[in-house]
Amino acid sequence: MSRPTGNVRLKAARVAAGFNSQQDLADALTEQAGRMGIRGLSVGARQVRRWESDNPPWPQPDCQRVLVHLLGQSLETLGFTPPWGTGGAKHDLARPASVTGPTKMLGLPTTSAQPSMATQPATAGQDFRSVTHAHRRLYWSVAPTKLHPAVVAHATLGCALLPEAAGPTHGVIAAALAETYLLAGRIEFFDLREPSLAHETLLLALQAAGEADDPLLGSAIIAHMAFIPGWAGDREVAHERMIAARTYARRASASAEFLSWLDAVEAECETRCGDTRRALNLIVHAEGVLSEGNEYPSPEWMDWFSPARLSAFKGNTQLLAGHLPQAREALLEALDSMAPGEEKQRTVVYGDLAAVEASCGNVEEACVYVGDALDQLALTWYATGMDRVRDVRRALTPHQHMSCVRDLDDRLYDWTTTISVLGR
Repeated sequence: MSRPTGNVRLKAARVAAGFNSQQDLADALTEQAGRMGIRGLSVGARQVRRWESDNPPWPQPDCQRVLVHLLGQSLETLGFTPPWGTGGAKHDLARPASVTGPTKMLGLPTTSAQPSMATQPATAGQDFRSVTHAHRRLYWSVAPTKLHPAVVAHATLGCALLPEAAGPTHGVIAAALAETYLLAGRIEFFDLREPSLAHETLLLALQAAGEADDPLLGSAIIAHMAFIPGWAGDREVAHERMIAARTYARRASASAEFLSWLDAVEAECETRCGDTRRALNLIVHAEGVLSEGNEYPSPEWMDWFSPARLSAFKGNTQLLAGHLPQAREALLEALDSMAPGEEKQRTVVYGDLAAVEASCGNVEEACVYVGDALDQLALTWYATGMDRVRDVRRALTPHQHMSCVRDLDDRLYDWTTTISVLGR
């Protein structure tokens, strides 16, 4: 007789609860989510099949809550293994009883116990962190499809090391692991255009930040999570996550630059949701916070924001609000003040400047800026920058008979660019 395969614990619990098929359990979980007030959660038979596989993925927070409530057993009893493994520190996001206020709806982790056995030396934390820092720097020059597997592999190593470390070493590894997952989530969202995957990865980043008890890093992760509903036009969820991000920032010594960035993130979410007036007010506030400053330094890992980036945020919002002269001024200011290492953002600014000129009827100038963006994209690929290029090309459709637009198409659809776009 062959032995049963897959996650037999979950299958047994499902059958014992009266759900004879995976579809039956999926339907029951969806209904239970509605009764629990969890909006937008729809579980399908495919997801249950993954949970009953040989290597079931760790469920997302809302799914955790519904699974535990419906089947009456803990996740570990149901056959799930936390990202850290079974031998050390872990979080059960299905039990957010100690979390209150806006953070509870996000399923934030609670504090866990220290590992029971330490086998890693103190040097392991510093060694693991040094690779994390190297990956963060490489992000600005290495193709995301090449860097992402290395970052994910490094995170897997961190999950293996975490239960084997204690004391300060445990904290160092946990913080570096949170940074690693944050970088992976950024690549998945901004470069690979995989928002669902980015959401799951950023949840792992949040768990690791909880292990490190680093509220500022937690704030940064939650703010990145706000981008996902914000870009999808879900203002309510984005706003809830920004409340949580600001709550965590208040628990730490947040620099003026960090607080200004939170305003910029919320401004971009508001812009994507169609409220450019509120977005511009947030940017004005961000400029004031940055100008006033405070005594706290920015964390080393915060390498995605600067006054130039704020000007770029501002210019894009003004563009979408129809304030074209002001947008041009802000974008040119951003371009002039960008430092080495900000090449990815440079492609976005070129694209927005092209959009300004296209909106003003300056077709040749728009094509020049698109050409600049393509030059930069050939050196440092950035999906967001390419999105801007495509938007401008669509805006130039009424002028496609002009020689400058035809020349642009020759560049946009040459062999190298076409293969790069389709290959990513």
